[in-house]
Amino acid sequence: MTSLLEGARRLVTRSTDLGARLAGLEEAVEASRGRLPAVSVRHAAGVVERAGARLRLSADHTVVAIAGATGSGKSSTFNALTGLEISSVGVRRPTTSWTTACVWGQQGADELLDWLEIPPRHRVVRDTLLESGREDKQMQGVVLLDLPDHDSTEVSHHLEVDRLVQIADMLVWVLDPQKYADAAIHDRYLAPLAGHRDVMLVVLNHIDTVPEQRRQSMLDDVQKLLVQDGLGGVAVLAISARHQTGIPELRTEVVKRVAVKKVARTRLEADVRGAAQDLAELTGDARPGALPSARVHALDDAIADAAGVPVVVDAVEKSTRLRAGRATGWPLLTFVSKLRPDPLKRLHLDLGPAGRALTGRARTSVPAASPVQRARVDNEVRALADEVSHGLGDAWAKAIRRASTTRLDDLSDRLDAALGATDLGMQRLPIWAGLVRVVQWVLILTAIAGALWLTTLAGMSYLALPDPDVPSIYGLPLPTLMLAGGVVLGILFALVCRILVALTATRRAHVADRRLRHAIGTVSRELVIDPVEAELAAYTRAREGLAKALS
Repeated sequence: MTSLLEGARRLVTRSTDLGARLAGLEEAVEASRGRLPAVSVRHAAGVVERAGARLRLSADHTVVAIAGATGSGKSSTFNALTGLEISSVGVRRPTTSWTTACVWGQQGADELLDWLEIPPRHRVVRDTLLESGREDKQMQGVVLLDLPDHDSTEVSHHLEVDRLVQIADMLVWVLDPQKYADAAIHDRYLAPLAGHRDVMLVVLNHIDTVPEQRRQSMLDDVQKLLVQDGLGGVAVLAISARHQTGIPELRTEVVKRVAVKKVARTRLEADVRGAAQDLAELTGDARPGALPSARVHALDDAIADAAGVPVVVDAVEKSTRLRAGRATGWPLLTFVSKLRPDPLKRLHLDLGPAGRALTGRARTSVPAASPVQRARVDNEVRALADEVSHGLGDAWAKAIRRASTTRLDDLSDRLDAALGATDLGMQRLPIWAGLVRVVQWVLILTAIAGALWLTTLAGMSYLALPDPDVPSIYGLPLPTLMLAGGVVLGILFALVCRILVALTATRRAHVADRRLRHAIGTVSRELVIDPVEAELAAYTRAREGLAKALS
């Protein structure tokens, strides 16, 4: 097993909680993409990437970065800690664009230095510069970095400092007695790193240039500034790199922190926690519930009304009355009903496959939604989004509102297609209608037969022919009963059928309304409800991920 894999295994083993937090932050980042501000999401994603990369690298080395302004004595401090003249001291540095690294313990460090993007020519392995037996055992595992000046006029210097400050395990800030209150370092670096106080040291260099009676007050002043930056409790050491004053104490502090092998983990935990807190502030802490059924029903009703469901249901009832009445009315007068237009066919509904192919229509003729109906739909969509996003962060609330309206432009076409595709149950007449038609024809034929019989009898009487025997029932001639009964019973039967037709029309209207609203509800769910629920699910994943990251 390589030293890289061994280091990764040891660091991950010691950082099981960190691994869970990192996974939680990654989950929150993925759920927040496209919903929270891109800058915040990119920052958190960068933390996940950097922390993941650091976890895979050597756990036996701790990266200690020395940073400061021009003239603060960074390089002198770096040389004093290494005991070698590695970094050039002066106004001009031979490698001002690059960081210099000194490594104690080479095994497993190359991969880490490659990740830090330190060129090989700017790496020094401390042990190889000394005779055998003189290795510095206390500093074993330290990767000491001398960063460029953070206030340099060279843009490349700023970028290099910003990059390494984000990934170093431990930060040592070197301040100058004349510029320790400079806003450039406090506003740009120290204050934003308030959550990293546990992996930070501050040293006040050139203390030998300060009168002894003023030294303590100056150190107290530095502490006050750090408290204002949110870094209360950060150790402040007074040193003079030139005269080695305070260097042993600084070295001891570095060795003590490196020895416990927790600095890298502490830095990563601070990064993860800081990024998670930033996302948590934007996310909010509300616990989303299920979509309120009353609000969903109100939305479905508004969309059904805008889609013309009441118009179609009314057409179904009228068409049923027309068709069933035509089938059960007095057969000799049904031609009159054929002159009346079918309401469903006027809406280009229930045409059947052949009818649609003949007309070539892809849309129905249901009246378009009125401005009032469209406004009602918009209000219901907005009310639904506002209710489910109550208590969420502004960015998430906006994401939910955006999701609820993104596909509303497709609503008209989808609703029209849903109406046209819904089976309204109009393809068949009621079974009893056929029986009624048979009975009516039997009555008509009976009446006709009675009329013909009576006509025959009248003709025979007119011709003075002998009257035949005519059967009677209850004293009434059978032909008379056949004629009168056929007509009267046919009319009464037609009246009864009108009641059955009305009941059938009402029932079919209810069935059509239920089917249409189901179809409309499917469209409503696909275009509005599902996108909103997807946002709520993403919000829940983000909250759960942040809870893990902040645990």
